[in-house]
Amino acid sequence: MAGDIAKALGQLGDPRFLAVLLKAMAVTLLVLIGFVWFCLQLFGYFLPETMTLPWIGPVSLEASWLSWAMLALALVASIFLMIPLASLLVGFFVEDVANAVEDRHYPHLPDVPGQGWAEMIWDTLRFLGLMILANGVALIVYFAVNVLAPFVFLAVNGLLLGREYFYLVAARRIGARGARALFRGNFAEVWLTGVVMAVPLAVPGLNLLIPVLGVAAFTHQFHRISGKQ
Repeated sequence: MAGDIAKALGQLGDPRFLAVLLKAMAVTLLVLIGFVWFCLQLFGYFLPETMTLPWIGPVSLEASWLSWAMLALALVASIFLMIPLASLLVGFFVEDVANAVEDRHYPHLPDVPGQGWAEMIWDTLRFLGLMILANGVALIVYFAVNVLAPFVFLAVNGLLLGREYFYLVAARRIGARGARALFRGNFAEVWLTGVVMAVPLAVPGLNLLIPVLGVAAFTHQFHRISGKQ
């Protein structure tokens, strides 16, 4: 597992990786900018121009500090927004990243037919819905056992990321049924790799790498596991 992640990290300078990474970063930044803009508009609509706070007095809601507050809000929001974004982006970039990995490390493999847009969109939306639902349920657990919340976050999202990233990569080569069987036979290892991928999701900035790094790492993992079998 460590070797798979190390190989993925070693290829981050690949121009094809950088192209996908720039696309992922652009989409993520647009979502965050849109979120901040929406919050500003919402606050501006419901709140007055000034508010009087106890022991502080009048406070302007148009002051420059509000912009910094919104920036901080965007950084915090990125932790939670990257969970669905990581699932949304992977479906569209999996072919580019997996092909780049295989061209460099597994050039002997035959080409695979690209995934159709209808199938790609369906897989992406299915996984996005599953991730939102699972994290919605996990949110209840966070409040119930707040001390264990970080571990619940990693366990849930590690399983979801591991299962879906591994499935998408494997299905390209061995089909959906073979991908599910290979996942079940290597459940613990795939889950643990997913947990490692879920850790940077909570780090603003670093979480932008996950859609690219995750696909690359699971591509290596798939070929290593399938090669043994």
